[in-house]
Amino acid sequence: MPILGLPPSQGPVKPAHFDIERVIRPNILALHPYRCARDDYKEGILLDANENALGHSISAQASPDLASDPTLNMDLHRYPDPSHDSIKERIASLRSISGVDHVFLGVGSDEVIDLLMRVCVAPGKEKILITPPTYGMYSVCAQVNDVGVVKCPLELDGQAGEGGVKGRFSLRVDEVKKAIDGDSSIKLVFVCSPGNPTGTCIPLESIKAILDYEKFKGIVVVDEAYIDFSGKDSSAVSLIKDYANLCVLQTLSKSFGLAAIRLGIAIAQPPLIQVLSNTKAPYNISTPTAHLALSALSPSSLANMRSKIETLTASRVALLKSLSGLAHLGLGSSIGSNDANFVMIPVLSKDGTRPDNVRSQKVYKALAEENGVVVRFRGNELGCEACLRITVGSEEENATVIRELELVLNQL
Repeated sequence: MPILGLPPSQGPVKPAHFDIERVIRPNILALHPYRCARDDYKEGILLDANENALGHSISAQASPDLASDPTLNMDLHRYPDPSHDSIKERIASLRSISGVDHVFLGVGSDEVIDLLMRVCVAPGKEKILITPPTYGMYSVCAQVNDVGVVKCPLELDGQAGEGGVKGRFSLRVDEVKKAIDGDSSIKLVFVCSPGNPTGTCIPLESIKAILDYEKFKGIVVVDEAYIDFSGKDSSAVSLIKDYANLCVLQTLSKSFGLAAIRLGIAIAQPPLIQVLSNTKAPYNISTPTAHLALSALSPSSLANMRSKIETLTASRVALLKSLSGLAHLGLGSSIGSNDANFVMIPVLSKDGTRPDNVRSQKVYKALAEENGVVVRFRGNELGCEACLRITVGSEEENATVIRELELVLNQL
C-alpha cells in the first residue's frame, strides 16, 4: 500500500532488506490525514477555519509586560502554518540535509517518540528495544501505548578511578542482534547518543551494524538531543542518505537554550517523514514557537549558540577538574564520556571504597533542601549506582555547586 502524499520512489531503497510499508501499521498506511484550513490557502480574507475574525482577547492591562510583548502582534487568532517549511529549510541547511521533505517538527522530541511508537508498533503485540541506562520517556511512551519493551543494557567498561566505579558505556551490538534474533516483534530500536544519563556518544559504526543487520526489519531511532555538546563528528544525520531505516531526533531545548518553546526535530528519509506528517495533530507547532525557532536558526543566532557551546564545554572541563578535587571527601571520578552538557559523578562511601547509594541520596537531598543546589539523583539506574547528574551551569553556578557539595560531603 503506497504512502499517501508521497511521490513514487525513483531509486532503490537502502538497505535492501528494509521495506517501510511493512514497518508502518496497516491502519496508519490507510490513514487519510485531516485536511486543515491552511493546507490550501494561507493569504486573503480567511473565512474558512471558523477563527475569531476580531482577533485575540488578551488585554495589555492584564500585565505591564504585555504592552511591549511582540507576541501580541502576531496573528494569534489564526491557526498556525501546519508545515513550517521555512523552519525546516534552515534545519536542512544547518544539518546538511537535502531538503525539507527529510525534516519533521514535533512538540519536543517527546511528541516524536510517542508518534513513532503509534505509527510503527502495534499495541499489545509488538515491542521496542532500549539500551539502559537511557532516557526514561522511551519506556513511559511504550507503557502508555501498550507496547512491550526489550532491554539490552549498555556495557560499562574501563576503570574511572577509586571505588570500583567503571567509566565508559558502549553499545553491545552482538547483544542487540541476539535480542532481535529472539524476538521478531521488535519494531524500533532506540539509541540515545550522547546518552542520557551516560553522556556517551555511540560510534556510528555500532549504529550502522544494526542498520545493516538483515534480520532487523524495523527502524533505528537515534536520539541526539545533546549532539552539539559532543565536539565530535558523530551525528547519525550523516547516515540518513544511505539508510531508509534510520530516524535521528534532535531538539532546540539543549544547545539552543530553548527548552520552553518545545520544538523537537526528526530527520529521516521522506517516506517516514510523510507518515509522521500524515499522523500528527494538524497544527502541532504554535505560532510563537515557530517565530522563536525561526529566529534561533538565523545566522547571527547560530553564531551565538556556537559561542555558548564553546563556553559550556570549557566549563565542563573546569567543573570536572573541580569535582576531582573532592575525591578525598568520597566523591568518585566521572563515569561516561562527558559528551553532553552534564557530568555523572558517583558518591562513594566515606572511606572511598565503594559507591554508596544511601549517602548519595542524602547528599542529593541536602544539596536541594538545605543548600539551594538542585542536581539529579540517578543512583537507581543500571550502571549508575550512587551517581549524581550535574548539569554544567554558569561559572558562578559551577562555583556554588562545588562549594556547597564540599560542605555537604564534609557533613555526611
